[in-house]
Amino acid sequence: MSLQIFVNLPVKDLKKSMAFFAALGYSHNPTYTGDDSACIVLSEQIYVMLLSENFFRTFTDKAICDTRTHVESWNVLSMDSRARVDELTAKAVAAGGREPRAAKDYGFMYSRAVEDLDGHTWVLLHMSGEPPKA
Repeated sequence: MSLQIFVNLPVKDLKKSMAFFAALGYSHNPTYTGDDSACIVLSEQIYVMLLSENFFRTFTDKAICDTRTHVESWNVLSMDSRARVDELTAKAVAAGGREPRAAKDYGFMYSRAVEDLDGHTWVLLHMSGEPPKA
């Protein structure tokens, strides 16, 4: 069995969050989707579990991060081209997301950041070569 990752995120409105990821071209796995959660399939190894805030709270005693004022993490997804980075960024913004900073181009690496409807940060990254030697 290959290593998989399930990123679990609290969301305010499960249906709207599911629609956001669908607008980016991602499907959900109905087996792991219900009234309080949805399993978004990013790849064969990467899944995002969207959990209603109330359901998310059943797994922790800690407060849920207010992503309007705090960063909880940067979820970085590698893309196969700069064009794909730009395409997915445009789709995310069109679906109600936000681009909090300008694109970063380091020559060997190109990235753009988007925030989903709940303010979770997704960095879309294309690596085109080796970084320069120091």
